[in-house]
Amino acid sequence: MSRTTTVRKYGKSVRKTRAEELFAQLPRSPVKSERVLDSEPLPGLELRPEVRLELGSGLGSRTTNEDEVARITEQLVAFNLNEPAITERKTENRTPGAMISENEFTCQSLDEPNQHGKDEVEKHGNGRETKEHDLEHNQASSYDNLSVLGWDEVCRVDNRIEKIAEASYAEVYRITNDQGTSIIKVVRLESPIKPQTKAQERSGLVDEEPHADDDMFGELHISEWLAAIPGFVVYKERYVVRGRAPKALLETHQAFHRRMKRQDPDRLQYYPSPSRYLDDTRFLVVELGDAGTALEDFPLTSVSQLWDIFLHTALALARAEDLIEFEHRDLHEGNLCIRAARPPTPPSAADPANPLLKFGLSGLDITILDYGLSRATSPTSPAIVTAPDLEKDPALFTSTHAPQCAVYRQMRAFLLTGDRIPPTATTTLHQAAAAAAAGEPLSWQTYAPYTNVLWLAYLYGYLARHFAGPREWVRGWRRETAELWKHLDPRAPRQVLSFPSAGEVVRFAVEAGWMGEEQVVGDGSWLGPGREGDEDGRDEGLVAEGR
Repeated sequence: MSRTTTVRKYGKSVRKTRAEELFAQLPRSPVKSERVLDSEPLPGLELRPEVRLELGSGLGSRTTNEDEVARITEQLVAFNLNEPAITERKTENRTPGAMISENEFTCQSLDEPNQHGKDEVEKHGNGRETKEHDLEHNQASSYDNLSVLGWDEVCRVDNRIEKIAEASYAEVYRITNDQGTSIIKVVRLESPIKPQTKAQERSGLVDEEPHADDDMFGELHISEWLAAIPGFVVYKERYVVRGRAPKALLETHQAFHRRMKRQDPDRLQYYPSPSRYLDDTRFLVVELGDAGTALEDFPLTSVSQLWDIFLHTALALARAEDLIEFEHRDLHEGNLCIRAARPPTPPSAADPANPLLKFGLSGLDITILDYGLSRATSPTSPAIVTAPDLEKDPALFTSTHAPQCAVYRQMRAFLLTGDRIPPTATTTLHQAAAAAAAGEPLSWQTYAPYTNVLWLAYLYGYLARHFAGPREWVRGWRRETAELWKHLDPRAPRQVLSFPSAGEVVRFAVEAGWMGEEQVVGDGSWLGPGREGDEDGRDEGLVAEGR
């Protein structure tokens, strides 16, 4: 069946501000006031009474009473959520097996023509000048221009500090005082530290290796690029902390590990105890807005929460794909935070003109965290790509300690083969080794937005498995989203077309009626009251301001 090459756009074709044209403004992360599915089959999804997709093999057939919405699975093409000019292009970008979109296009930025009109990459690079770390700014001396604090200034008497997580390469603390709440990510830099005691050696303590001064530049710049995009954490500031740890830091460190041990008796401690810090022990501290509760600790009790968490996440990723060719590459339940931003909308207050609308009813806001494994292109210098070389950490692809480990292997297999149907893990390892031996190692700077789809599939499964409400509610949600899951599932038969990017997932949701066009390209007024934060989504830090 022939496919249309028309790019379908949403919203009114009028001149808007850049923010309006890019995307609707979702609620910001909170800042201070002043500043594996169940294995049951998934039946078909009835999108609208007059439009029904009857899928057989391949694309399926349409009823005679179809309209444009019926093209959801048959003619999904890459789409743009804003209103800039569209130019067609040819590309050799990898596609995940049989992809929904065969027509490639590029969006011209309002302030940088053809900024996103770059050819997408091939397997081993894209001909652009790429660098593992962003070199937009001269980094002659890594952190010479940053403020240097002592731990006693971070753990002041009026600051309550609590260790809440251990992320990729960093410990995560929450700091609260009268001005508000901040999250700090603490990364140990190359500097001296006390050796382990015999008791620590016997306990199996595994020290996280310190990082070179320039190791964090990529993640820091990605944080800055994403800070103005709704759905990503508010970036405040960064500074260096050095010296010995006070009692408060040691106590919260010990309390965290006691809590983790109760949950998992076999869990190892990967970060050195603050009791081992010396006068010259240095840390890079990145201060962020408090985004709420990690999804892994958030009780899922209503179907509207399932809809909003999934669709908010997909929309945030779609925006970041469009603006900086972003791939998160580590979007598990610990890196997605949830908070109640507004009261939920009761069924009686739902819009009768759009009975299919699902998005924005729970009152929840999501925030995506932790860009330690992420890939992005500079929004001002398209020749600059930042992405860590994940081949330096082969354990990432062999570990089985958590369900998300399978997604790391799926990402790697796709980058190696361009196929969403992965070979065995052993075959993938052999392919990677053979490519490296041939002088063509796998490049993680390749732009492959299908990795975002893999993480959305993981999120969908997590939400279904961990729903705490009545099981018939989640079964109904799965039935209603069966068509979505069919094209999201990386294990689907090869003849089933796959979403190539988070943007296509959002397009599907819009055409299904789950999201309104004004929610995607409007001015954000649909969010209602309760939005917090300043105009550009930034805020000054709580820690440095009080030193």
